[in-house]
Amino acid sequence: MSQSVSRALHLLVQLGNGPANLDQLAESTGVHKTTVLRLLRTLSDERFTFRDNSNQYHLGSRIFELAAQATDQREVRRIASPHLVAFNREYGRTTHLAAMEGGDVVYIDKLESHDQIRMYSRIGLRANLNSTAVAKVILADLPDSELRAVVDSMDFSSRTANTITTPERYLDEIRLVREQGWAHDQEENEPSVNCIGVPIRGASGRVVAAVSVSVPDVVLSYERVLDLLEPLQAVGARISRDCGYRAQP
Repeated sequence: MSQSVSRALHLLVQLGNGPANLDQLAESTGVHKTTVLRLLRTLSDERFTFRDNSNQYHLGSRIFELAAQATDQREVRRIASPHLVAFNREYGRTTHLAAMEGGDVVYIDKLESHDQIRMYSRIGLRANLNSTAVAKVILADLPDSELRAVVDSMDFSSRTANTITTPERYLDEIRLVREQGWAHDQEENEPSVNCIGVPIRGASGRVVAAVSVSVPDVVLSYERVLDLLEPLQAVGARISRDCGYRAQP
């Protein structure tokens, strides 16, 4: 398996230098054409490569999607950092930044609370799609067809008594998020932990990330966490503006 992955990556690197036909790719890889063709078929099925009418292979659209996402994630973390630091310094609560990575929502930054209580989350960890505010915010921006595909493959495991465990309830929740413009996790992902999240938009208007604040209920009740919604929305708006977003009048 590792050898196949290595060869597939080599093919992508070769195509990064320009289009090539099967013979050229087989020669550069040092393996038989049938092996290269099998790898190319798999890569093409996933849109990492495509073949034109002259039997030349090219890098596919999936490569450019991933490159754009990686750039957005690096940029949004850099842009968001001073705003998140200021928010965390003022309110002292655990603050997260998350972004879409392939089919996952991943935490790309985290600032710890000023007390001694620590959340399970960490940078690089995937956020549970059905039970975190950041995931709800990001998925709510997807077109309905993409959202439905994600929901159909979602893990609806129960993590607390409040976890959403059915596609129907989740889609209802997403409709609410779209209407109100923010999401909550009311003890859905971790027992006794409440969270609210708001979107960060890029220049195109699409959601490129989400920022959230999480607080154990021994520190703040859910109702008091909602007192942080307005300043959190202000932070999201400032980061969005610095990312190039301009709200329509």
